[in-house]
Amino acid sequence: MDRKYGRLIALGCSLALMCACTGRSGDLLEDDTKAEWAPQTNIVEVMELKRGDFPMQLISNGRLEATRRASLGFAESGIIRSVRFSNGDWIEKGAVIATLDNSSQSIALESAGLSKEKARLEYLDVLAGLGYSVSEKDLPSVPDSVRALCSLRSGYSAAQIEFRRAEAALEGTIIRAPFSGKVADISAKQYERAGTEPFCTLIDDSSFEVTFSALESECAFLNKGQTVKLSLFSDPGKEVKGYISSINPTIDRNGQIAVSAKVRGDASLIDGMNVKVIVQKNLPGKLVVPKRAVVIRDQLEVLFRYRDGKAEWVYVNTLEANSDSYVVEANTDRGAVLNEGDMIIVSGNLNLADGSTVTVKEK
Repeated sequence: MDRKYGRLIALGCSLALMCACTGRSGDLLEDDTKAEWAPQTNIVEVMELKRGDFPMQLISNGRLEATRRASLGFAESGIIRSVRFSNGDWIEKGAVIATLDNSSQSIALESAGLSKEKARLEYLDVLAGLGYSVSEKDLPSVPDSVRALCSLRSGYSAAQIEFRRAEAALEGTIIRAPFSGKVADISAKQYERAGTEPFCTLIDDSSFEVTFSALESECAFLNKGQTVKLSLFSDPGKEVKGYISSINPTIDRNGQIAVSAKVRGDASLIDGMNVKVIVQKNLPGKLVVPKRAVVIRDQLEVLFRYRDGKAEWVYVNTLEANSDSYVVEANTDRGAVLNEGDMIIVSGNLNLADGSTVTVKEK
């Protein structure tokens, strides 16, 4: 009797446990089904489509070069006696940058001066022998042909040439600044031997020229005097304005033209610096949208138009582009219509489909 009663109790417990488990499984299945079919909320941002000016951009790379730049060297060879400036120093026009030991050139010039004076006295003596007055006030009245003949016979003409040659040799031991600017690339030091190769470079960094390339199709976009902007790779947040100074009227074998622009110098610009060149021109009356508003569906470009809580799929063509925007038009080949005043979805559109339910994000 006790054994039978125990079996009944065990069977009852098993049935109760099975019912309890079945109930929980049903609840979990129902919860999972609810989670799976819960509607997805798409939060989007919209903008009103309007016609306006589109800043079309041509972007290229270029390299800054000082408008005035000269490689300077000695006309003579010898031992460097003095170097008066260092790299980066600003000097005025005519300043002496460096000199050679010019003792022999100085002696040669002095000797040439003596020979010139001796020949001048002989020249005057020849003129006096011909009956002409040799006073300073009377010399201009002597015929040019007579003076030339007397100068030649006396050796005065040759002596003058030798004197100028000696002057040039002495000057060749000195490097002077042909214009005001900064000294760069000094290649030798005091007491070293220098030849006639470049000793230094003089850079006038008050203005720069940058040369960049444009495609043949972009020729009509460019005009002499047009404003350009330079963006520095060393400081991307800084922009420097300039203008197009020349457009080369030939197209190279790569289908490109060379364009030069001038820029006023400042402390942030350095000769040889690499820059990004941006040329901008406004195209009026265009439908402009941010680049993020255009997505690809079926390998075609589309926008999503917002209407009555739904996202409508609109096929478009992008006509022009700059760094952040597109000019768009409706793709009529696909039956699309796009009008000024349409509300265009500009964010939250990556996973949308035609007819998706959307909620506009509050500003």
